Amino acid sequence: MAAGAAGWGTCAQWGVTHYDLVVVGTGSGNTIVTKQFADRKVAIVERGIFGGTCLNVGCIPTKMFVHTADLAAVPSHSSRLGVDEKLTGVRWPDIRDRIFGRIDPISAGGAEYREHHPNNVNVTLYHGTGRFTAERELTVTANDGGSSEVLTADQFVLAAGSRPIVPFIPGLEETGFHTSDTIMRLPSLPRRLGIIGSGFVAAEFAHVFSSLGVEVTLIARSDRMLRHEDSEIAKRYTELAAEKYTVKLLHETVHVWRRNDAIVLKTLSPAGADEILVDEVLVAVGRTPNSDLLDVGVTGVETEKDGRVVVDEYQQTAVEGIYALGDVCSPYQLKHVANHEARVVQHNLLHPDDRIKSDHRYVPHAVFGSPQVASVGLTEEEAIDQGIPYAVGREAYADIAYGWAMEDTTGFAKILADPDSGLLLGAHIIGPQASTVIQPIIQAMTFGLDAHTMARGQYWIHPAMPELIENALLNIKLKN
Repeated sequence: MAAGAAGWGTCAQWGVTHYDLVVVGTGSGNTIVTKQFADRKVAIVERGIFGGTCLNVGCIPTKMFVHTADLAAVPSHSSRLGVDEKLTGVRWPDIRDRIFGRIDPISAGGAEYREHHPNNVNVTLYHGTGRFTAERELTVTANDGGSSEVLTADQFVLAAGSRPIVPFIPGLEETGFHTSDTIMRLPSLPRRLGIIGSGFVAAEFAHVFSSLGVEVTLIARSDRMLRHEDSEIAKRYTELAAEKYTVKLLHETVHVWRRNDAIVLKTLSPAGADEILVDEVLVAVGRTPNSDLLDVGVTGVETEKDGRVVVDEYQQTAVEGIYALGDVCSPYQLKHVANHEARVVQHNLLHPDDRIKSDHRYVPHAVFGSPQVASVGLTEEEAIDQGIPYAVGREAYADIAYGWAMEDTTGFAKILADPDSGLLLGAHIIGPQASTVIQPIIQAMTFGLDAHTMARGQYWIHPAMPELIENALLNIKLKN
């Protein structure tokens, strides 16, 4: 096979090609193969769109939609500040095409780079689905269902990501639905959107579509949205969401069908049965690892009950020389975690005698809904369940000067610290730019800075939003 070419360019069907390294997945896995691997024969396998979930159907396009939605939502609350604004309309095709007009060329350019750039003469890109058919043997079938080739390798990196979970609901498949993979490319905005789910994907899309004028109904099996967040944060978010769109709590969707031009979602709740009429349905109940698509067990790789590939602290699986990273093995399902793990795997492939460990001590996350939510470390409930002593400091946006400027009356920060040492255990923020405001806490936890030293050992710009953190730290009642 000609190096640097797309798979099957010169290969007979069911040919066998041996590589030094095979990387499955072109999200964070693609970042591993740099010029440091120029002396190795490498194959990269991608069953979907080059660039992975984050670039094409995840973090990046969703946040571009969220920013647009934030702008569209401004007139709904600007009058509190004496500015009377109106949203006269949104041009969905322009919004959608601006976003994917930037993203699609990046994806295509990444594939083009791997296939034809002189720096990649040692790399072959396969557009197809790989399944393990023996130990260290991956059979790749082209996306068009035609040619297949067997790849053997000394080392493998499994970075195949995850996909949306689609629960069995009678009538759902026949009626038609969207997931996060397809909802952003709708040809036009629906008048009514039903969202099944209440986690971060559901929350972000509910914000996007409701801000753009769509009548959103969110259907949650639990008693609150974002139930994995600190309970105070989740409760506050649910209350605020219910002011913007319809939130059906403790509702389970049990049947879906079409009635004339509408889709009917039948739900059951403690109050009885209900029928919700919508024009489109978004299923957002979580994601599942793609390990089953790879048949990883054939090569001796172990998985958890939920399908996650089991890895050690070096990101190596139970099979020496087979590493995994990102959503296929990580419970976090976060791009910044996948990127970190990719750097660890890259180092360990290049320096097998001096391997490094992944650091998952303080993994932060954010929900880009309305308002934003950000979290790192223990929630109060987790501290109680684990019997960990803690002290809490709180501060409301309304109590800092920049909060006055924004007239924010609902957001707050909550920080947990060890009552003896003052070391930070966790932080949870709901409010404007929470994803940015939380960063000093992440830094302090990572480098072992205690609450008092952090609060009083540096300047805090006044009046700026980080004062939210400063004051919350000062409000923690420590023993010393």
